[in-house]
Amino acid sequence: MTTFSTQLKKLRQERHLSQDELAKDRFISRQAISKWENAEATPDLEHLIKLAKVLQVSLDELILAKAPEVKIERVVEKDRPMNIWEFFANYWWVVFPVGGLLVWFLSQLRSIFG
Repeated sequence: MTTFSTQLKKLRQERHLSQDELAKDRFISRQAISKWENAEATPDLEHLIKLAKVLQVSLDELILAKAPEVKIERVVEKDRPMNIWEFFANYWWVVFPVGGLLVWFLSQLRSIFG
């Protein structure tokens, strides 16, 4: 047996699905599932994707029996106030409209007070 065939059967049984239930509504015959589990045939990519979705696993886990990798997500702290450098890093573009407004305002003052 291949890794895929062993893994397919294991995942199907863990989810308490029969071959008929796995094949149902997926345009896959029960016989095809049986052949895949006995390593007599291999599914195409379209069927592999359908199987992975139904069994709620990644393609790596389905085909290679690789455990899913741990995802490390960036944690952003929201409890502390933003310092001036973080503000400028996030809102640097504000300098241009504020600067433009300031130049316009000063030119208006010059024309009024000459």
